[in-house]
Amino acid sequence: MGATRETGSDAPGEARFLARLALLAVLGSLLVLVLALGEGGLMVLGAGLLGVVLCAAGVWWFVAHRGLLRVIGALLVFLAPAGVVVLFAYQGLWLTALILVLCWGVALTCARAALRRSRPERPQVATAAARPARPVLIMNPKSGGGKVGRFGLVERAEELGARVILLDPGAPADVAELARRAVADGADLLGVAGGDGTQALVAAVAADHDLPFLVISAGTRNHLAMDLGLDRDDPSRCLDALTDGEELRIDLGDVSGRAFVNTVSFGVYADVVQRPEYRDDKAGTALSLMPDLLVGEGVRRLDSLVDGAPLADQQALLVSNNPYFSPDEISGTGRRPRLDDGELGVLGIRVEDAAQAADLAVRGSQSTGLTVLSAHRVEVTVSGPAEADGPPETAEDPGADGPSEAAEDAGADGPPEAAEDTGTDGPPEVAENAGVDKSAEEPGTSGAVEIPVAVDGEALRMPIPVVCTLRPGALRVLVPRDRPGVVAPPPAIDWRRILDLAFGRTVRTAPR
Repeated sequence: MGATRETGSDAPGEARFLARLALLAVLGSLLVLVLALGEGGLMVLGAGLLGVVLCAAGVWWFVAHRGLLRVIGALLVFLAPAGVVVLFAYQGLWLTALILVLCWGVALTCARAALRRSRPERPQVATAAARPARPVLIMNPKSGGGKVGRFGLVERAEELGARVILLDPGAPADVAELARRAVADGADLLGVAGGDGTQALVAAVAADHDLPFLVISAGTRNHLAMDLGLDRDDPSRCLDALTDGEELRIDLGDVSGRAFVNTVSFGVYADVVQRPEYRDDKAGTALSLMPDLLVGEGVRRLDSLVDGAPLADQQALLVSNNPYFSPDEISGTGRRPRLDDGELGVLGIRVEDAAQAADLAVRGSQSTGLTVLSAHRVEVTVSGPAEADGPPETAEDPGADGPSEAAEDAGADGPPEAAEDTGTDGPPEVAENAGVDKSAEEPGTSGAVEIPVAVDGEALRMPIPVVCTLRPGALRVLVPRDRPGVVAPPPAIDWRRILDLAFGRTVRTAPR
């Protein structure tokens, strides 16, 4: 989307040199295979590929089935790679295999370096920010295993002039209402030390009032903090923004009227995090439910319209606030190089059997089971049986820390209870009357057919169709001037572009 630019004949010489090195390494691996034909070169290639296929099939059988097939799958996951290693050692092929691995490693490293240098990242513009006079920070002492207390965030924030509202883990509070009350009392900055689910709720209030928002990386995974380039190891460094900060404008996601900062998940993951037992036994709960969710009778599939184009019969769908960029999009470890491109990322997964699982393992993002798109609007419904409305069956682990984890923030979105204000201006602030009607705040109580949805990891239910959009540049984020910065993710390999770079041919690419 957007304008295009030309690369190739004008590409930096370094990128061209690296692209040529990558091609030479590929040719080297092919030469090794040809020279080793009489010594089992094809056996090395075939055995390695077979090991990957069997391992992927084993993972599928282990996850999607119970009983004997699950046992066989578990054995394959361990025995397939072990068998390949034993075969190489027994046949004396380990040296050939090692050289092939090294050649491919050099090829991939040089290819990614060439792509990165040929298409440099466009830096996100930061503007100077005035020091806030009345900052208000909401902190969850439970989040991240107690990072608020471990790093002395309350004391540090108060030293810098902030008023801190400390949530009571035993009495969940309506943090959005707490934020609105803080704004009414004159706050000129809102901030959160907690998981991404709580971050999103307060960020929406900040965006609605055009106030700067401070992200404090006190959650478990801190995906938003990571993509903002903040220090995730020491959340107290995020507070430096109060005295020496600069401002970024980023996009804010919206799912049927509720804000999100990272992802909205539909399908398998959303179904799993709905279960109350998921809080105490994530792996066990997932394994017990997966067979029914993947291959069970009457299993629900997702249909969606991605900017009007249909994407049908998906088992899982992930919609993100700006696209995640990774050579392994389904790993959950991807990063978003930008948060201000004004586009949703869309990732759809459909794997019906062991053969498709193997195809996904071998071909990655080129597999027919994986769909990677970007869009401005995504509308999600279901193509299988949908559950009628009823009392939501939600996990007891509210709050959110990222696309792969149910939220842990006890104060994220429950009935308004007590929240302690640690400021020195008066007695602890009580949020007993701070809440609003939940049916007005959250979809799911109008009698419509609902589906499970995980918003920034938090288990919810929403009436279909569920619509995801983006509010471009809606959120002002205050970040420390001195921060680690965003690590550029490795680009996905595109061998056609590598050839174009190596031989100086002109290609047209969309800007990042």
